[in-house]
Amino acid sequence: MNELVLSLRAWRDPGRFPLHLRWLHALEDVRDSLDGSVLLALTNARLWTPDFLNPRPYSPLTRIDEELAGLADTDPAVVRRDLQAVHGAPLPDPLRGPAPRVLTRIIDALTEYWRRCFEPHWPRMRALLEGDVTFRGRQIAQHGLAAMFSELSNTVRLVGSAVEVQLRSDLDYTRTTTGGLTLVPTLWTTNASTPISAAEAPMILYSARGVATLWEPQSLPAPDALSGLLGATRAGLLIQLGTPSSSTELAARLGVTTTAVNQHLRALRTGGLLVSARHGRAVLYRRSDLGDLLAGVG
Repeated sequence: MNELVLSLRAWRDPGRFPLHLRWLHALEDVRDSLDGSVLLALTNARLWTPDFLNPRPYSPLTRIDEELAGLADTDPAVVRRDLQAVHGAPLPDPLRGPAPRVLTRIIDALTEYWRRCFEPHWPRMRALLEGDVTFRGRQIAQHGLAAMFSELSNTVRLVGSAVEVQLRSDLDYTRTTTGGLTLVPTLWTTNASTPISAAEAPMILYSARGVATLWEPQSLPAPDALSGLLGATRAGLLIQLGTPSSSTELAARLGVTTTAVNQHLRALRTGGLLVSARHGRAVLYRRSDLGDLLAGVG
């Protein structure tokens, strides 16, 4: 949910997020079919987003449908408070009306935004974020908390028992961290940020490492003998598909069209090297037993 909502910053002000321009350009036609008036109203000129749409992560295994279901239970008073904290009064037209109705409109818009723009790309986004979490844990073990905080951002530092975060806005509050301080890597910020309200659980959002390489097309390494037999692209896909993936996900990862990937997947499946199964709206492909043997993992 954090990444989904924070990505709207790049939609609102692409010039502030040049590393994501490849992704934005690829989605130009798709975005025309979304409820852009609601989605863009979830940020302001300072690129703030409502706190209730940036929940504190409690598990690395949370699914988007679970988070959207939890969002539906948000107290209407919190919805009004957080939208006003971002926009003041009056609210933008798409966010006016009874809070429950506005919340339903927001959830509907975000659900479709996830499905059309995020879901195909989420595995590679998530891999980068999880890699950052692993790196920060190693930093703490090797160099201590102070060193880890100092490398999150030049606006974050550990001073005694307090973590100081310097923001560009005029927010000024102190929050105890009884129960923990959650550090959340994100692809959609250039500076560390915190919740707008001191009433929210303590959390620091910071820029994840490696964002510059996120949208670069990935290669398809495969053994030379396998490439000679199947062709480099099909051999590479066979190696990749030890883990089930959809054609849309593979196309996003490789920087090619879904149509091009589907042609290769169909040929590999016809040859008995892949099997497929529907998972929700997507068709997932993975290596068959024969494919495992040919790829050398059987």
